[in-house]
Amino acid sequence: MTQERLHFGKEGEKAAVRFLKKKGYRIIEKNYRNKSGEIDIIAEQDQVLVFVEVKSRADAEYGDPLEAVTPYKQRKIGQVARGFMAQHRIEDRSCRFDVVGIRGNPREKKTWEVELVQDAFRL
Repeated sequence: MTQERLHFGKEGEKAAVRFLKKKGYRIIEKNYRNKSGEIDIIAEQDQVLVFVEVKSRADAEYGDPLEAVTPYKQRKIGQVARGFMAQHRIEDRSCRFDVVGIRGNPREKKTWEVELVQDAFRL
């Protein structure tokens, strides 16, 4: 992966955090990692624990960012989410999985379009 794409991904995650905060999400953790993998953002909205995957795309060459969360990726996110909940002793709590897609020229943030899909998948 090129440095530019890595930078775009990190900046896309920052843009997603700002976007989610404006939508009333309270950010709990960013880039949470455990042995199963990583979740970009863990937040809370209206008493619901929300695990958020962020995908950034400059163009359609690699497909739509929202399509990049494949069934395999969904299972991995679910494993990480279960690990987070076990680590923090969270039981009987409503949770969901959201996806934020960022599209636009990596060098021009003004061109970025941010799209949120709430409850994007279920496990």
